[in-house]
Amino acid sequence: MMKKLKILIAGGGIGGLAAAIALLKRGLDVEVYEQAGELREIGAGIQISPNGNRALQALGVFDALQKLSCNADAKEIRLWNTGRTWKLFDLGAEAVRKYGFPYMTVFRPELLRVLGDEVRRLKPDAIHLGARSIGMSQNADGVTLELADGRKILGDILIGADGAHTKIRPALFGADETLFSGMVAWRTLIPMDALPERFHRSVAVNWVGPGGHIVHYPVQSGKTMNFVGTLEGATWASAQWSSPATLKECTTAFASWHEDIHTMLEHAPSVTKWALCGRRLLTTWSKGRATLLGDACHTTLPFLAQGAVHTIEDAVVLARCLEKYADVPTALGRYDEVRRPRAHRMVKGAAENTSRFHNPALADPDDAEAFVSREWQSQAISDRYDWLFTYDAERVEI
Repeated sequence: MMKKLKILIAGGGIGGLAAAIALLKRGLDVEVYEQAGELREIGAGIQISPNGNRALQALGVFDALQKLSCNADAKEIRLWNTGRTWKLFDLGAEAVRKYGFPYMTVFRPELLRVLGDEVRRLKPDAIHLGARSIGMSQNADGVTLELADGRKILGDILIGADGAHTKIRPALFGADETLFSGMVAWRTLIPMDALPERFHRSVAVNWVGPGGHIVHYPVQSGKTMNFVGTLEGATWASAQWSSPATLKECTTAFASWHEDIHTMLEHAPSVTKWALCGRRLLTTWSKGRATLLGDACHTTLPFLAQGAVHTIEDAVVLARCLEKYADVPTALGRYDEVRRPRAHRMVKGAAENTSRFHNPALADPDDAEAFVSREWQSQAISDRYDWLFTYDAERVEI
């Protein structure tokens, strides 16, 4: 019965395309409506942990993406001012041995391209570009997706995969406030061949300091260094979540940080400033014949590197539920029950990492030694990450 239904997806980003693949592979009919005139993502890096790669394998795109990505050999903690280094955990062969999949650093546009290619392979005309979703309505028999150009698309099920600026979420559950965290992230991509040889390593590095932290790692098969620096105590007046910035602003913001940070910034072609924002946690994601996934329902701080990963997991579990349960509200309700507790735990865990990455104890090297030794000892790391990395979206009970 479900295979005869028409499933509409609002949003052609990572979550929308992942959901389309998962559904199409199960023989379900899908139409994706994306506001942009082409499939594109902001040029930045993301980390995909073993649980994310396990979900990508379920979608059939892991091998294609791995060829374009970097397998991270390790994660390191470095102290903001002295550069003191602690190895956090092994991410190479040890990650594969322990979790079955590697930890990869990925260029977002390449992930989106791989997902888009697979959708079009499965259904060449599934993706509709220049189609901005502005709202929806539903009744017992179906849903209507409202587009900015006046079109109203009829379907049987609607998936709101339209990101943190979602229009589907308020249509389902009412408007809610965007919450500014008081933190700003500075992002840039640096050509790797412009950097000294010591930076040419397949390692995800996390510099921690009082009131801020910096993450950098290679993407695009090691051709580019992805750099993200986050600082507390910021204000944000713009209605947009990002704005251009100057390199001088960025270097001034991190003026007291280690020389390696400034070496990277000296070779950065440009920098963008982002407000780190979120939304309240919802008590349900589904209503009638409509549901949400990804940033539309679990916007997160990026301090566990799980935002995109959980979106892909959402897609796999949602498709499995729609395949298993003939009754639409039952299928969407079960997806909600399975995914929401895990996603909310992830969001809370990412917020809790703020105090680990930005702790005042990191101001003094001696205090920092004791703090890092306590917060990043092996058992603490296992407690924070094993429940994430061992998850299997394809096999979790639904």
